[in-house]
Amino acid sequence: MDKFFKVTEHGSTVKTEVVAGITTFMAMAYILMVNSSMFAELGTVSYNAIYIATAISAVIGTVLIGLLSNLPLAQASGMGLNAFFVYTVCFGLGLSYANALVLVLFDGIVFIILTVTGLRTKIFRAIPNSVRMAIPAGIGLFIAYIGLQNADLIVGSESTCSALASFNIFSGTATWESIMPLLVTIASLLAIAVMSVKKVKGAIIWGILGGAVLYYILGFTIPGFYNGFTENLELNPFAAFVDFGTQSFGKVFTEGFDFSAYLADHSMAALIILIVTTALAFCLVDMFDTLGTLYGACARGNMLTKEGDVPNMEKAMLADAIATTTGAICGTSTVTTFVESSAGVAEGGRTGLSSMVTAGLFFIAMFLSPIAVLIPSCATAAALIYVGVLMMNVVKNIEWTDPSIAVPAFLTISIMAFAYNISYGIAFGLISYIIIKLFTGKVREINGGTWAIGILFLLMFFLTH
Repeated sequence: MDKFFKVTEHGSTVKTEVVAGITTFMAMAYILMVNSSMFAELGTVSYNAIYIATAISAVIGTVLIGLLSNLPLAQASGMGLNAFFVYTVCFGLGLSYANALVLVLFDGIVFIILTVTGLRTKIFRAIPNSVRMAIPAGIGLFIAYIGLQNADLIVGSESTCSALASFNIFSGTATWESIMPLLVTIASLLAIAVMSVKKVKGAIIWGILGGAVLYYILGFTIPGFYNGFTENLELNPFAAFVDFGTQSFGKVFTEGFDFSAYLADHSMAALIILIVTTALAFCLVDMFDTLGTLYGACARGNMLTKEGDVPNMEKAMLADAIATTTGAICGTSTVTTFVESSAGVAEGGRTGLSSMVTAGLFFIAMFLSPIAVLIPSCATAAALIYVGVLMMNVVKNIEWTDPSIAVPAFLTISIMAFAYNISYGIAFGLISYIIIKLFTGKVREINGGTWAIGILFLLMFFLTH
């Protein structure tokens, strides 16, 4: 393993890579449950079928990125992209589950072509430095926001859109049952911080496991917490594989190209415009999610090349493209490199061996679907918040006194978190960069690639969003 993955050469150890791989899995295992629940709302595919589809595509994508690029990253059905698939493409635009899979398949095929021709790397290098420097911090804030929401520390509010959860158990607005998980998240986060200060190896994963143990111990203080606990456990994992084989696997080919239901109420021209614009949205979001995550995670681990590029980027992007195509065949939304991979990088992961461990755990998770839900989100949320803290350190390298740099950087960081989308953050940063250069007489500093990407982003916003 040391020779194949060059572990020692990268300044790591096999033990560190294993811990990093486990940490990454623990931080992103929630996608198995979240993705399954989201797709189940369609009514045409079950929770079990998508659970297996999500796990298989995660295994394939993570193995590929580990073997091809030797990077400690993991892949799975992307958050945001799955919501776009279900709520916009299916519920909003009226396409069926299988029809939407066709668009994901197109996404993967186009990505493979762009990667083989080398255009994806050129696209990434067209992103100006002011935006590139801000990407890791934006992703960090985005990860932290996901963690705060997963823990229910930040909740919805009619007046302010989001607000801090109530801790007031004296006036009746909160109960011990509602605040107990919140306290577990806070305790886990602080424990991770303390262990990190003391240089404890595996601080993040110990924080997750400790938080899970604390959660179930405190469960004894809540009446009825364990009522029906064992009865709700499904001990036969193979039932999920049956649903996968009959409801999701291969549906993109057997039913996906049948648009007769949509054409019953729309014209062929409307269908063509829908396919082109929606496929464009899938491609752009997937492309910049992956590019942003690759750069952000590698920057956090000091793994960028002397030129500031991601090592083996072409191979990493090829793995992403193949995984997206595989995901469509399995029956899930676009597969992309997960920002939660930064959790493993923070634990010291530096090679593809870490990815192999994560992939192995996703494989095991296929047979442990009932047990996977036992890891509470309040425990994994603490890890996400802490990784967000770590990734914010790059803001010190941004020249905040120069508006031409500060504004694109700030928009990149803020829009990523507030719009819940990495791509939108990059889009706002890039477009603002172009406009500022254009109106300050520095149009020659904008290269052709930057113009092209900016126009594509504008098309995405005006035609698909």
